[in-house]
Amino acid sequence: MDLQQVKQRFGIIGNSSKLNYALQTAMRVSPTELTVYIQGESGSGKESFSKIIHQLSPRKHGPFIAINCGALPEGTINSELFGHDKGSFTGALDNRKGYFEAANGGTIFLDEIGELPLETQSRLLRVLENGEFIRVGSSKVQKTDVRIITATNRDLIVEVERNKFREDLYYRLSTLPIAVPPLRERPGDVVLLFQKFAFDASERYRQESFELSLDAEKILMNYRWPGNIRQLKNIAEQIAVLEQDPRIDADTIRKYLPARAENNLPALFKEAGKESDVSERDIFYKVLIDLKKDVSELRKVVFGMLDTNDSNEESTERGKANFTRMLSNESKSNESNYSSTHSEHQEEEDDDLYEHVVIEDRDSVSEHEILSLEAKEEELIRKALLKNNGRRKKAAKELGISERTLYRKIKQYEIES
Repeated sequence: MDLQQVKQRFGIIGNSSKLNYALQTAMRVSPTELTVYIQGESGSGKESFSKIIHQLSPRKHGPFIAINCGALPEGTINSELFGHDKGSFTGALDNRKGYFEAANGGTIFLDEIGELPLETQSRLLRVLENGEFIRVGSSKVQKTDVRIITATNRDLIVEVERNKFREDLYYRLSTLPIAVPPLRERPGDVVLLFQKFAFDASERYRQESFELSLDAEKILMNYRWPGNIRQLKNIAEQIAVLEQDPRIDADTIRKYLPARAENNLPALFKEAGKESDVSERDIFYKVLIDLKKDVSELRKVVFGMLDTNDSNEESTERGKANFTRMLSNESKSNESNYSSTHSEHQEEEDDDLYEHVVIEDRDSVSEHEILSLEAKEEELIRKALLKNNGRRKKAAKELGISERTLYRKIKQYEIES
């Protein structure tokens, strides 16, 4: 059976390289008796991989039992997994088989294995090593022949370091790990999955089918999907049932996404024991990038103003050079202020730099000339708007700035255009 046949048989949708690699690994390990450890985020489809491994193995005619370890009450978890004898505890009115006994000859899938208490982990280790277990309240050792597949959304190495998970059990379980990629690492598969879930819901509830606009597809592909496939399926079914318009656009998608859906920046991750300066550095870089954009737009405005009001070409070029040097010194000063603890000393140096620039270009400045940068900027914007009959797009193009910057300046100076 090849990869495409496996996808069709088990309803796997997607063509990302990470997904294909995980599926190929599951196919290769299926005929063996190796213990498989599936790692992936909640809702990423880990149970589907356990079913693939079981159905493609020689145990496919035996039982398959999937257990969510986090859903088992801690007080009865040993009884659920390994069974109990009559009278072993209050309420034990009869002998009961556990899951390991019931799955004899088949496969048992332990999801959220990191939730198991330490005592249960020691019992599980004995099953893995010798195929033996003891019922609660019994002294008789019993045998079982099961293949164990485990899964978790936790980092078990971290749990081992915190003494929450047995190290020997971890290395026994992770004989062959399979990493299931989260949905955010499969952006090309998101639209296909959404359309599949929406189509199934429309057929099930006899609703009219719909189509996605390009901007709606972009929203779906850019969203991080913290709930992975489970979250995508829920939203697709909601839209299929509630929306009447057969064409779904970006605004419709946004209604069903959480309020943070537009924030697609990657989350800043801090490992245990690491300093928090990583996030501060990233924020600082972002501020510098924004500052560079604003300075670039301001430079265009001032250069245009110099070209308009100064007929002396040599003086204009000298003014441009001085202004560029001033901005360069200001940028260096801002970076130094961020990392230096001597802010007052730095401000004095900046004042000296600015004073040097003004003195150097003093001959080109008239005694009665208004040197307010804001006044010149406002005057230039008014002239550009008047020249272009109030058409802001053309005025922004002539000024060499973006429309967004022009709109902000119009609002700042209260200019009516």
